[in-house]
Amino acid sequence: MVTTSEIDHADEDLWVFGYGSLMWRPGFAFVERVPARLVGLHRALCVFSFVHRGTPEKPGLVLGLDRGGTCRGIAFRVARAERAATLAYLRAREQVTHVYLETLRPIVLLDGGGPAAAQRRVRALVYVVDRSHPQYAGRLDLEQQLRLVRQGHGQSGPNRDYVVATVRELEAQGCRDAQLHAIARRLAAPEARAPHGPADAPST
Repeated sequence: MVTTSEIDHADEDLWVFGYGSLMWRPGFAFVERVPARLVGLHRALCVFSFVHRGTPEKPGLVLGLDRGGTCRGIAFRVARAERAATLAYLRAREQVTHVYLETLRPIVLLDGGGPAAAQRRVRALVYVVDRSHPQYAGRLDLEQQLRLVRQGHGQSGPNRDYVVATVRELEAQGCRDAQLHAIARRLAAPEARAPHGPADAPST
């Protein structure tokens, strides 16, 4: 079990694994940005958003890391001197309602063209959904997800912009996420298209 003290006081650079809005808007200073893979957890629209992309009365739906599978994302290396400031920023951004568990997980950095054995492996800060939290949505079908995304609008703007921006970043990495791409296609239909571009904002 990783303790807050271990995360806060390690005397080394900090790796942060982004799988949603952190990929396309980290919001903190970093010295390295590398495609990465996390094993044992997968990206899912499984978190009701009551603040950034929705309200308690009309929740949106944002991403969390849930059990099983793998997840492609972006790893950011933060200089040791910026560790405390970055942690403070991330906690203010991601832990507004404490729906995520802050932990360290091993990830594989996909920055080389050599054999798998030569790939770098590091421990990174990850925000994993807390399944016991009231905002954990569980496994929703496509229509349920789409309804929540269409209705969601919070302090950081429309929920649909969050989904579209995440899909755009995944495509830039040469990746596809079947569920997210299916929702993005439906959102792109004329009757559902948003009148403005994606907002740069956090998720919860």
